[in-house]
Amino acid sequence: MENSPGTVAVVDDDPSMLRSVERLLTANGFMTEGYPSAEGFLRRAQLENVHCLVLDIHLGGMSGVELWNSLRQRGSNLPIIFMTAVEDETLERAAVDAGCVAYLRKPFQAKSLIAAVNRALEVQPLD
Repeated sequence: MENSPGTVAVVDDDPSMLRSVERLLTANGFMTEGYPSAEGFLRRAQLENVHCLVLDIHLGGMSGVELWNSLRQRGSNLPIIFMTAVEDETLERAAVDAGCVAYLRKPFQAKSLIAAVNRALEVQPLD
């Protein structure tokens, strides 16, 4: 699959959550691309076209935090919105301090995700 300009990529290893988030974003006018793993995202995503990443923290294989660190090491400033079902205040504080756009605990309200994606896309540099 090829990304379109302005794509919001979603990475979640729970197929129903991945579909739900993609549908929510698409219904709100965003172009989306879903990936069931961090490794799949790294293999297939065209980073130049991804403008925001909605990322589950706890993935099988490479974790969401490891993916974020990998992207940062490559020089990417891609805005990240973390999702998690695990309550971990230390991890949340570290993610927020490191600059994630939002840290959403599942289940979260749809409007929280939409607001976070809008914030993430507002900070994108103009080409």
